[in-house]
Formats: sequence, C-alpha cells, structure tokens
Amino acid sequence: MSLSRRNDTVQWVRVRARVVGLVQGVGFRAAAQANAASLGLHGFARNEADGTVTVEIEGVQTKVDALIDWCRQGPPGARVDDVVVLTITATHSRLPFEIKS
Repeated sequence: MSLSRRNDTVQWVRVRARVVGLVQGVGFRAAAQANAASLGLHGFARNEADGTVTVEIEGVQTKVDALIDWCRQGPPGARVDDVVVLTITATHSRLPFEIKS
C-alpha cells in the first residue's frame, strides 16, 4: 500500500528486527514503545528467551527507518551488539505499538 501526500509517494512497510546485546532489563521495550508512538508507528516489542528483543514495526518507511536507527543505540543502560532486520508483509494495522511479554 502506498500513501500519496502532495506529489510524493510514501512507502508503507513492516519489518521485524532482532536486537542482540544487553537489551533486556534496561527498559528497551518501553523506550521503543515511546519512540514508536512519537513517530506514529504500529507494532510491538517482545523479550525473547535467548535474551534478544524482537521489534516489529509498521508504518511509513522513513519513520520505520528512524526507529530502526534508534534500536541500534537503544536506551541508556542498553548495549546493542547487532540488529538484524527482515522486511515482512505489512498488515496495515493501525493498532497502537505495544509491549508483549
């Protein structure tokens, strides 16, 4: 789905990012949720059993890219070693970004 604003075409995308490092117990999911909300993005952040955090992000490509860039740094106290990003099929969800357990 693409959205048209003035004469610019805006790409709507969904990505799944696996964030590796010291990313649990440091407020990563809550900070991701706050950043996603400020960017008008949809999706979720979830802790995984292996110590990583999965972040699924959906919205306008440039804003999704901005949140992925933030994920590469994380909140204070986090140590991000790697972020693996996979483009997946957009659901066109308009539900608020949430924290999953």
